[in-house]
Amino acid sequence: MTKLANLDWKTYEKRVSDGDAVILLPIGAIEQHGPHMSMNPDVLIPEAISLGVSAGLDNALVAPPIAYGYKSQVKSGGGNFFPGTTCINGKTLIDTIKDVVVALARHGNRRFVLVNGHFENSMFIVEGIDLALEHLRHEGIDARILLLSYWDFVNKDTIATVFPDGFTGWDVEHGGVLETSLMLHLHPDLVNLDKAVDHPPATFPPYDIFPSDPSWVPACGTLSSARNASAQHGKLLFDVCVNGITQSVRSELG
Repeated sequence: MTKLANLDWKTYEKRVSDGDAVILLPIGAIEQHGPHMSMNPDVLIPEAISLGVSAGLDNALVAPPIAYGYKSQVKSGGGNFFPGTTCINGKTLIDTIKDVVVALARHGNRRFVLVNGHFENSMFIVEGIDLALEHLRHEGIDARILLLSYWDFVNKDTIATVFPDGFTGWDVEHGGVLETSLMLHLHPDLVNLDKAVDHPPATFPPYDIFPSDPSWVPACGTLSSARNASAQHGKLLFDVCVNGITQSVRSELG
């Protein structure tokens, strides 16, 4: 059993009290991913990858995901214009990361892997980690934290296979082939490709403007087409990410 929350507290205490456990913490967001898919891929995908990684480690536990992420941005997530996209302030995310890591470390945990599934979260997670480690040092606790975004483990060969028509970058993959393929592999019941809108990748000027301009975003909410998505591509992507992350955890955290 690898889900931390499914353990009774005495079993959990025994697993983590000596500091040998690796705690994987998925961090995502709730936001629209087009008319063809549910609003929780940013939560479900990093959680599934975390569970896959935990299976390849000697003593690993997957903590409940942090399901709300930083504000969706026009050029990477379509923005906050869409019903269902439910975001939190950067300070809230920073404090949540800090508080959860500190609490888990006080239980005896010393090794953490934070698995990000939402593009906009990255630097707020960094700040949360920094504040958590500073706080823990004052308590005489030394912890080590590995932070990653799962898509960074997709190698060039996999990109060539999954994106035969060319790859335009992770930022405009919102609701596109990457996430849709992974969801078709992991949660096909939450995807209906018949509703996917086939359109060219979104293009943006080399600047941002505030308040954000909804006209920059395709009306369907996706920033690229999901037409080439498949469960087979999803399995390939999943396996590449799980294998790469597992190797990195072993290398960095022992």
